[in-house]
Amino acid sequence: MSQNDSQAILSVQRLSIEFGAKRVVDDLSFALYPRQTLCIAGESGSGKSLTSLAIMGLLPKQAHTPSGAIVFENRDLLSLAERERQQLRGKDIGMIFQEPMTSLNPLMTVGQQLAETLRRHEPLSRQAIAKRCREMLEAVRMPQVEKRLTQYPHELSGGMRQRVMIAMAMLCRPKVLIADEPTTALDVTIQAQILELMRELQQQYGTSLLLITHDMGVVAEMADQVVVMNQGRVEEQAPVRQLFATPQAAYTQKLLAAVPVLGSAGIPEDLSQQPALLEVRNLSVRFALRSGWFEAGKNVHAVENLNFDLRAGETLGLVGESGCGKSTTGKALMNMLAYEGSVKLLGQELNGLHGDALQRVRRDVQMVFQDPYAALNPRKTIFELVGEPLLIHDRLPNAPRRERVAQLLHQVGLPADAMARYPHQFSGGQRQRICIARALALNPKLIIADESVSALDVSVQAQVLELLEQLREEQGLSYLFISHDMAVVERICHRVAVMYGGQIVEIGRRDQVLHNPQHAYTKRLLSAVPLPDVERKRDFKSLLQEFRTPSPIKELGFVAPVQQFVQVSEEHAVAT
Repeated sequence: MSQNDSQAILSVQRLSIEFGAKRVVDDLSFALYPRQTLCIAGESGSGKSLTSLAIMGLLPKQAHTPSGAIVFENRDLLSLAERERQQLRGKDIGMIFQEPMTSLNPLMTVGQQLAETLRRHEPLSRQAIAKRCREMLEAVRMPQVEKRLTQYPHELSGGMRQRVMIAMAMLCRPKVLIADEPTTALDVTIQAQILELMRELQQQYGTSLLLITHDMGVVAEMADQVVVMNQGRVEEQAPVRQLFATPQAAYTQKLLAAVPVLGSAGIPEDLSQQPALLEVRNLSVRFALRSGWFEAGKNVHAVENLNFDLRAGETLGLVGESGCGKSTTGKALMNMLAYEGSVKLLGQELNGLHGDALQRVRRDVQMVFQDPYAALNPRKTIFELVGEPLLIHDRLPNAPRRERVAQLLHQVGLPADAMARYPHQFSGGQRQRICIARALALNPKLIIADESVSALDVSVQAQVLELLEQLREEQGLSYLFISHDMAVVERICHRVAVMYGGQIVEIGRRDQVLHNPQHAYTKRLLSAVPLPDVERKRDFKSLLQEFRTPSPIKELGFVAPVQQFVQVSEEHAVAT
């Protein structure tokens, strides 16, 4: 149905939102038509989520709407009493929030939460409610529905929790579904599955979808119309094909240019003649399992017999989905947890080091974590945080330490006067730059970057990747770059190792692994990457079929069979 021969089901007209005197959404207008998907795209702080909360009547108490209207089926939602809004919420307008764990009640089972939503809006019998809940969980392709209904949110994976949220939002067959960053924290294949489910449910129930995202790949896959927002204002509004083919606003052009596109990088620099900086042999990490009577005497085999080398000046990407053992590997290399096997840095064995010997090695191996806010002590100034390694390792007095911190901040593109400020006074991208400055303080040889750009907006992400690459060239650094984002890995890495079920299943140059994948799991990962190109839309239906990951829980004394590799070509090996 075209826009011309139908009436908008939801229209936002010249909406403004203010917090006190500060205007955070300014004069926003758009219309959503039946069965249409409209994407609101933009970076953090652009006002996307506040717009969705205003539609749902869930704005915080400090916020107010000085002007504008939100019209749903000829009624202005802003003029409705709270009781009338409650009748609409969940029934006619459903919402999927970004973080399912904070949106689901941890004290209620999945079945209880789904039933509560139905009881509020529809006069159904207990049997009819149970039947509808089962049907909706089946509609979102939830495995083992009967079991899931009796489980609590913490017992489900991130992808399953998001399926519960979608099922809950769709229970009353709403006319409009608002999805606020519904795939941001999810692995690439889970993201693809959730997008495909939303597409299927939209077709099945005729729902209009308002999708809020900062991922232009998701926009290209899902949108009919796009509204691009920046700092509370609309920069551009257009049909999706037009927006990607001929973006008019400078901000839209910048946003699209910053998106890493899988397949756009050529053959990487050949570093095969460089000496090995890090040699990892038969690295295994196990955790004793203490949950429940039946699990006693078992281990979680988080990482199993990992073997790889990292050369001087090289960036090796370690990719895979949540739970595959990437971050555990990074922490083991930092000696942050106990492991079996051998890890050598420039020929020196790191396993078993303690005290002063370990501290000396830590000069050469530093880590940049995923969440910069959690990694920085909020009570300390930037001078104290970045200068801390210089105080611990070199006992540098105040004046030379201040000079070195100023130099480090300059290296990562921050002014020297940032030293006097605290972490909360910086944006996410700036905080990540501060973490990188701290990691550089002791001139390390190796930096382990654990999902270090996954929480950043696309333009900030591009800046941080450029900074990492520049520092590598200038200082001869090596990186172990842990990520689940294949396009980012292609942008920065020389070689790629794919992890699955605690083991490496494919390793080689980035062009070999990403453009000629051999392992079924690598192919699955790559097929799930949404492309910011409306002419190359992906069919995610095949990803809805379950891909069984072997259980990491093993009996005590279990010995994993030695993994066999086939050499596909020089440097490219795949597990059989």
